[in-house]
Amino acid sequence: MDYVQITSIDDPNFTAMHRLMGEVFPAEEVLEASAWAGPLQDASIRVFAAVHEGEVVGATEYRFYPNMRVAMTDFTIIGREGLGIGPFLARNRQQDLFRIVKESGSSVIGMFAEIYNPYLMENHSFGGIKPMNPFVRREVLAHLGYRKLDFTYVHPSWQQDGEGVHELDLCFLAYEENLTELPSGLVSEFLRTYYAILEHKPEAWFEMIDQLESRETVVLQPI
Repeated sequence: MDYVQITSIDDPNFTAMHRLMGEVFPAEEVLEASAWAGPLQDASIRVFAAVHEGEVVGATEYRFYPNMRVAMTDFTIIGREGLGIGPFLARNRQQDLFRIVKESGSSVIGMFAEIYNPYLMENHSFGGIKPMNPFVRREVLAHLGYRKLDFTYVHPSWQQDGEGVHELDLCFLAYEENLTELPSGLVSEFLRTYYAILEHKPEAWFEMIDQLESRETVVLQPI
């Protein structure tokens, strides 16, 4: 299996990955194909496909913010069972992340990730691919060391319609030992930066940011 970077919407691997995203994720989680043109040319946004025998069978996107010393896993897709795609993506993603952190001359305290809370949602099918089931994904993140941030989370829909996406938790994988909480200002700064690309945001998102900025810290809890 090969870990192949995607840097253009003209890459056939991008077309295959975007199709796979549409099969796996709900519509509000999938950015329209042409809107990827700019982000894929941004060196700070890392998009890689797992290619097995010429077929895109998985993918991941992540990014690093040197000024905040945090990373973000945008998504992880496992398109087929029985190939070890999840461990393959996680291992290569971490190696690549640590490499770009070193090249930046900075350091990283941890990585954010959004995860569906299956106890708050009714549809668990996610394209019928069992490794993508929210119960499975949640347990995998727990095994990797992710913990959820203790606040009610909402994010703007990637359909850019101003709707809010609920039924999610924002989680964090700490690379520093004994880290039990994050400064609320860091969390709100990250979210403002991460979602700056989306012009239309729901009122619930702004209320969430205001609540974060009224606090000093956010506790990390078990998933």
